[in-house]
Amino acid sequence: MRLASLRDGTKDGRLVAVAPDAGGCAPAPVKTLQEALERWEEVAPALAAITAFDEPLDRAAILAPLPRAWQWLDGSAFASHGELMDKVLGVEPVKTDKPLMYQGTSDKFYGPFDDVRFPSEDLGIDFEGEFGVIVDAVPMGTSAADAMRHIRLVVQINDWSLRKLAGPEMATGFGWVQAKPPCSMAPFAVSPDELGDGWRDGRVCAPLLVDWNGARFGAATGAAMGHGFHELVAHAAATRDLVAGTVIGSGTVSNSNYREIGSSCIAERRGIEIVDHGAPTTLFMRFGDRVRMEAIMADGRAPFGAIEQKVVKP
Repeated sequence: MRLASLRDGTKDGRLVAVAPDAGGCAPAPVKTLQEALERWEEVAPALAAITAFDEPLDRAAILAPLPRAWQWLDGSAFASHGELMDKVLGVEPVKTDKPLMYQGTSDKFYGPFDDVRFPSEDLGIDFEGEFGVIVDAVPMGTSAADAMRHIRLVVQINDWSLRKLAGPEMATGFGWVQAKPPCSMAPFAVSPDELGDGWRDGRVCAPLLVDWNGARFGAATGAAMGHGFHELVAHAAATRDLVAGTVIGSGTVSNSNYREIGSSCIAERRGIEIVDHGAPTTLFMRFGDRVRMEAIMADGRAPFGAIEQKVVKP
């Protein structure tokens, strides 16, 4: 199933089921995606049974599938990205076999076509292409194997970052606040089965095509995750219950051959330039810049739709 939330004057919008070709939609049996997740066993069969999509799908009305969430936890599951950033920053790699994860802003997710406001161009505005999952209620201590059945929906995310603020905040040892503004979500949240062979071992095995101002910037595949989403869910639930509607991200999609296929964020491109040439030449985003992200499956489908956004002044 493919689900979307549409503007209706409320903060959470109204939930609709979306046609396979995204040409139309149909009202869901509950008002919001949050309610559906809290009653998933009851609501999911009714959503899956919808076959008549008679309502036109208005692009201008599309919000993030989950416009606000109880919790947003972002991982760093792509080793090639972490290793490059550690090398560039001159820091010792974290020696652990556990996933890396932090808790970020969850009270707002930008819609896929919203302009994104930042206070200044001088803060190092960067996009980060990711995949994510949304879970139902996950009991504390759930194993990775059992966590797979709690993954109800898969999403595509742009995790905005302000790079000039990230270093000083990380140096405090107290975590990010200012460097991590709200993320964006692609139009559609999809059930794992919607991805077909593109969902394997808790990973989205498809390239995430990233374009910056109309030029291809990266095409890394999500198959290279060092920890699958089921392992990230289990890690997050090790010492606490996860409420239904928790969103968990993969971290920046990255592959070891980033010099050939490109990157999903500017910081990685700059890191490559530092390693290869001693200094970065790629600038961060400016007001008026646009970014587009779209995951394409092997059969040519784009199940999540595309994120298409512009950076603007407040």
